[in-house]
Amino acid sequence: MRERDFWQLIDEVFGPAYGRALAREQMLPALDGRTPAVALDDGDEPRDVWHALCDALDVPDTERWGKDKHRQAPPPRR
Repeated sequence: MRERDFWQLIDEVFGPAYGRALAREQMLPALDGRTPAVALDDGDEPRDVWHALCDALDVPDTERWGKDKHRQAPPPRR
């Protein structure tokens, strides 16, 4: 997953306004208390950041990949 894919999924799954707010403000234990935006800036893999956010918010696997184009081949979890 590329960082631009992360931001596209943020917009599709959470909506642009709420999703961007989550990325800037939601501190996640799985990211050592950092926000998703800070984790990405620090060089974390976008896929790992995405899974950490979805796990923290209990987003079901069936809803994590936005529109159908993302559901075809979701990246494997680590």
